[in-house]
Amino acid sequence: MKQIKIVLALIFSVTCFTVRAQDGAAKEAESLPRFSGLTLGGYAEIAYSRNLYSDSPFRYMRPESHRDAPAHGRFDMPHVVFFVGYDFGKGWRISSEIEFEHGGTESAMEVEAEEGGEYEQEVERGGEVVLEQFWIEKTITAALNIRAGHIIVPVGLTNGNHLPTQFFTVYRPEGESTIMPCTWHETGISLWGRISDWRYEIMALPALDSELFGSNRWIGDASASPYEFRIANKYAGAFRLDNYSVPGLRMGISAYYGESFRNSLMPSYAEKFDRIRGAVSIGSFDFEYRGSTVVARGYFDYGHLGDAMSIYSYNRTLPNQSPSPRTAVASDAVAAGAEAGYDVFTFVPALKRQNQKMYLFGRYEYYDSMYKTPKGMQDEKWCGRQRVVAGLNYFPMGDIVVKAEYAAGLLEAPFNNEPSFSVGIAYAGFFSR
Repeated sequence: MKQIKIVLALIFSVTCFTVRAQDGAAKEAESLPRFSGLTLGGYAEIAYSRNLYSDSPFRYMRPESHRDAPAHGRFDMPHVVFFVGYDFGKGWRISSEIEFEHGGTESAMEVEAEEGGEYEQEVERGGEVVLEQFWIEKTITAALNIRAGHIIVPVGLTNGNHLPTQFFTVYRPEGESTIMPCTWHETGISLWGRISDWRYEIMALPALDSELFGSNRWIGDASASPYEFRIANKYAGAFRLDNYSVPGLRMGISAYYGESFRNSLMPSYAEKFDRIRGAVSIGSFDFEYRGSTVVARGYFDYGHLGDAMSIYSYNRTLPNQSPSPRTAVASDAVAAGAEAGYDVFTFVPALKRQNQKMYLFGRYEYYDSMYKTPKGMQDEKWCGRQRVVAGLNYFPMGDIVVKAEYAAGLLEAPFNNEPSFSVGIAYAGFFSR
């Protein structure tokens, strides 16, 4: 029976550490009791949005032409995830997760009658299928655990708290998921542990690829390799420290550092580029408070890229077939946000006794992927914006949530604001314990 469970775990290839939505301290999955044999779980989101602004790709180039554009709607399944864990005993366990983003992908081979019976490969559905986590871990003591494999990079608030029950908005917080990879996962090795009210994690991982930097998302697209392997000419380090001293409150700081230039498939080793390093530095502070009636979260991220102008100049010379966007990339990017919700079912004793919750929430974010630019580089002003959101989250039980929100994306003139209305339903939980 044990062998059958192991085979099932490898076939599914799907688990990740998670946080139970009803856990008042919002502790990460490593702080939960150890797996007993096989553990299955998952999370998923189904969403609808009505965007009350133009969806034209030219709306930032010619904003005056798109001021009175009609609204457009979208159905989406942002993330459908299955995960499984297996405890082998003696401190050894595995965890892996497979994620279908935006409905996954579909393709088929067809014979086209109107084209003389030619065989043709058809793409029938967009989306991505991602192995987001797969790692093997050894627990030595509660204060020292060693993890190797494909791991979540512990930088920022959203990367470690990306389940739909861990944020109020219908989609993941926009600021962090713009300027950084989200969810950021890399193959590497980490050490983590908990000592009293402190939890730490240190990770060694491949560095980012500067050829994938751009104006709209800064370094946000640079962790996903377009190849069948992850290039690792350069290496990086990440660090996180959390404190749980105050009941219900977690506060954390995190950081990342690594050089990015020449960490590509065909880097140039011309002598004129020898001094370019492309060092990426990110610092972050975040917190989460869970009380009996109030939940509040917030973060502040700041990132700096060295040699930004040199990287931009180099990327512009890359061929059109290159995966690089070949756009300007800022020297500094920033994102900050906070949200708070109040459970109005506190005033409805019958629903409270059933552990149902209804949070009315508000959220504010500011982010700019081109916060500072080197001299001579054009600052794309539309990359900086504020976002104000108001809505509700209804939890009929701890693992299921129904969401609705109205959001206003506020841009500087002459760019048009981007208001939207979204609704969604999601779950996050275990199918077995």
